[in-house]
Parts: sequence; structure tokens; C-alpha cells
Amino acid sequence: MKSQATIKSLARLKRKSEDVAALLKLLSHPQRLLILCSLAEGEKSVGEIEEACEASQSAVSQFLKNMRLEGLIDSRRDGKQVYYSIVDPRVFELMKSLYVIFCRSETGR
Repeated sequence: MKSQATIKSLARLKRKSEDVAALLKLLSHPQRLLILCSLAEGEKSVGEIEEACEASQSAVSQFLKNMRLEGLIDSRRDGKQVYYSIVDPRVFELMKSLYVIFCRSETGR
């Protein structure tokens, strides 16, 4: 028979796993990952993101709009320029970890 503490712990773990799965689902597109990887380096304009990701302005804008609505990133306007940055600290930490696991130089291991 499971104790109350164990049952509460399992319920909490289930909620957390659902939260993590939902976040990973939001990130599960190669273009989104490229954009977020670029933004993990710091705030960037749409043009800088397009260049870093080698994607069209319309595609990048669509991804940025959706990620902003999902609360992953935010934007600020400076004159005619719009700058984007990661606002969800979980996403920032996750992008740093993904970089270490998948992108760092093989000689660094």
C-alpha cells in the first residue's frame, strides 16, 4: 500500500512530466530550435535571426509570432526594428543544455 507522501509525490511528478512534455512539444520543430539557439546568444532583430537561420522573412516572422504568443519569447520595438529575446528561463537553460549535448565541438569532449 502506498503512503500519502508517495501518492502526492507521484501526482506532482505526473504534473511536472506533463508540463515538460508540453514545453518540448512547443520546441519540436527544427526551425524553432534554430531560432531559439540564435536567441540564446542574446537579443536579435528579425533580420539577424533570418540571417542566422538562413530562412525567409515570412517563415521567421510566423515562427516568432507563434513563439511570442506561447510565451517563449518577447519582442521590443526600437524605431522600425523589432528585437526578440527568450523570456522563459526554462527555455534559455534548455537551449544551453542542448548546445552542450549536441553542438559543441567533438574535440571538447
